Amino acid sequence: MLGIGAYKQRLPRDGEALPGRDTPMRVNNAHHVHGRPIQGDFAGFEQVQFGLGCFWGAERLFWSTPGVETTAVGYSGGQTPNPTYREVCSGMTGHTEAVLVVYDPAKLGFDALLKVFWEGHDPTQGMRQGNDAGTQYRSAVYCATQAQYDAAIASRAAYQARLREAGLGEITTDIRYPAPPFFYAEDEHQQYLSKIPNGYCGLGGTGVACPIGAGIQAA
Repeated sequence: MLGIGAYKQRLPRDGEALPGRDTPMRVNNAHHVHGRPIQGDFAGFEQVQFGLGCFWGAERLFWSTPGVETTAVGYSGGQTPNPTYREVCSGMTGHTEAVLVVYDPAKLGFDALLKVFWEGHDPTQGMRQGNDAGTQYRSAVYCATQAQYDAAIASRAAYQARLREAGLGEITTDIRYPAPPFFYAEDEHQQYLSKIPNGYCGLGGTGVACPIGAGIQAA
């Protein structure tokens, strides 16, 4: 018999997910740190979605990376359209907390973003990250291009080898192309740690360096 909260450790089955809504979440279309838009077509830039635990600290990790044009937090990879934070935390949407990263490929290579991603969390923990347990904390890379996907798969293999050498487990990261829809989170969650500098951040890496950016290329 499943214990209380055990349902949060599995994705909802067909017909179980919450219905959601047609109306997208309204957000202030200006990044709290630098003022650039967080919504739009981002012409001339590339984008990717990363899931690595609580999106508050994860977003700060990427907005602080040189070459990143803008970031936003939201929900991705599940079934429920335009969910609320409370619905995602229920475990009944199938979404993970994700960061939309928009970057300038002339200034920042995708391999450098992958290095930030892999080293910024523990990708072996399945449906949790540290003390944060639930399907919304699973590790994910949702790619906008085939080239990103190929690079992500190659980087996973390279980092897995390093993790095994360190005695750590198997990577559970969900890597997909094409990326599923990204549903913006409520405005209060956007750039949360800029608005609340002493707010909660549960990110913690493995301490194992990722070799990406040191000559590792997609096959």
